[in-house]
Amino acid sequence: MNLGNFSISLAVKDIHASRKFYETQGFIEVSGNIDQNWLVLKNGQHKIGLFQGMFDKNTLTFNPGWDSDGNALDSFEDVRTIQKHLKEAGIAFQVEADESSTGPAHFALLDPDGNPVLVDQHV
Repeated sequence: MNLGNFSISLAVKDIHASRKFYETQGFIEVSGNIDQNWLVLKNGQHKIGLFQGMFDKNTLTFNPGWDSDGNALDSFEDVRTIQKHLKEAGIAFQVEADESSTGPAHFALLDPDGNPVLVDQHV
């Protein structure tokens, strides 16, 4: 199973302070809209999403269909296929993707320690 691009989505209190903090460590802005309180920063292959007021907790985020630069892949495992596999393995979901749909969709779950995991397909 290939979950696609990985990033950590940080629930930040002050997006401007967080942006400055990570930029001093060599991260650069690659997408987002600071006026909407979200940014994605990258340093090499490492991505950090900064989200002010959008998430309660830091969240592991996977994007099927995207490479590490956010480019659409020609071939990838659809989020609904991944969800079906995890359901068959007995994983509980907080949010499920509509299995009758196609294209963009997402599901959310918690790992055994309560860490949120978001699998969010944009293509």
